[in-house]
Amino acid sequence: MGKNSAVIQRGAEAAGVYKLKTPPGYLGIKRVFDVVASVLGLLICLIPMGIVAVCIRGESAGPAIFKQERLGLGGKPYTMYKFRSMYLDAEKDGPRWASVNDDRCTKVGRFIRRCHVDELPQLFNVLKGDMSMVGPRPERAYFYDEFEKDLPDFRERLRVMPGLTGLSQVNGCYDMTPAQRLAYDKTYMESRSVWTDLKILMQTVIVVFNGKGAR
Repeated sequence: MGKNSAVIQRGAEAAGVYKLKTPPGYLGIKRVFDVVASVLGLLICLIPMGIVAVCIRGESAGPAIFKQERLGLGGKPYTMYKFRSMYLDAEKDGPRWASVNDDRCTKVGRFIRRCHVDELPQLFNVLKGDMSMVGPRPERAYFYDEFEKDLPDFRERLRVMPGLTGLSQVNGCYDMTPAQRLAYDKTYMESRSVWTDLKILMQTVIVVFNGKGAR
């Protein structure tokens, strides 16, 4: 069994620890909203995204879009898109969780992280159905394996679709420990609703403009 298959298997075996709230009609409404919001977002941000891509390519060698495998709903792997904010050899010494004032970032990378612009390409993931506008932030299989050593229920997050933003993001996610992030994700899973998602999205707008939680 491959590593990713093992992650999915363990995710399935761990299911049931948290109470997962799914109001009637919620998932259908959520998907329609995701499609509409991602299409509108891409249309509105098309020119700014083009400018960001040019700036990234102008400062350092490498593609403007960074692709990385993350785990989605049920532990299914998918390719997540981001604007590249680091140098190409950023992980030459192995995977490392991003931190505040990360020394692997380029100058353009620090700016787009502070404004959270680096996440905009994930609107394509939302449109494709890999992600939702709101949900736990996706992580790599490597970090699930690492975090579950101390937090065996960390992969409970795989029971819901990952999001472009989430409850931990609007509460200073980037300064949190994995345990703190999991606590916020658990709260979201147990109380998610259309109204909860709208509140998180409104709070996200505030976070984007004040730079809160940037790393």
